[in-house]
Amino acid sequence: MTISPEAISHHEPEEWPTDAELQRHVREELEWTPGVDSARIGVSAHHGVVHLDGAVAEAAQAAAARDAALRVRGAAGLVDGLVVASDAELTDEALVERVLHALRHTVALPPEIRSTVHEGTVTLSGPARWQFERELAERTVVHLTGVRAVRNDIELTERPSAADTTERVRAALLRNASVDARTIVVRVSGTEVVLEGRVRSYAERQQAAIAAWSSPHVTQVHNRIHIQA
Repeated sequence: MTISPEAISHHEPEEWPTDAELQRHVREELEWTPGVDSARIGVSAHHGVVHLDGAVAEAAQAAAARDAALRVRGAAGLVDGLVVASDAELTDEALVERVLHALRHTVALPPEIRSTVHEGTVTLSGPARWQFERELAERTVVHLTGVRAVRNDIELTERPSAADTTERVRAALLRNASVDARTIVVRVSGTEVVLEGRVRSYAERQQAAIAAWSSPHVTQVHNRIHIQA
């Protein structure tokens, strides 16, 4: 089942923040976010797109700053100019040992996940059965001291398609209190899902993707939802 754009109900237009207001709100959100040194991060906004720049100590802090900026109402996109400048001097050999130890001691991660390190950038690879395993592996290593960036190349294993995948994804969207499912179109081809339509925020866009990933028959989600300006 799909819902055409013509069938989407119209809402009263919302008053979106100006760029100056968006800049101020992002600064306030960064100050409110635990683990983020907001004093080291520069913020600007242009036509609803947030720009972050500056040097932070860890990849986890950069990730937290990006998430904080994108969950602010009115943020339609992000230009990430943050640089990870860790004080820790770790060789790639020492860092890969630390990464492997963390992966091996994290419950729910498949043992087939592998990692390589080059100049502080960790690349994760191997098979996983669920999207949450891919995300958990990334969260496990991004917080390690010495990690400058994480590249997630973990692939989901093949699984059979289901005739009712579209209905299952639609139901998941309707159950999610953070998503207005009436504005989202769901299309399914085999085990791949395409999401289209418009939502009010980046956070709502992300929640829609999370709902789609919850299906046991989905191996790829193409999130083409736009954020209304």
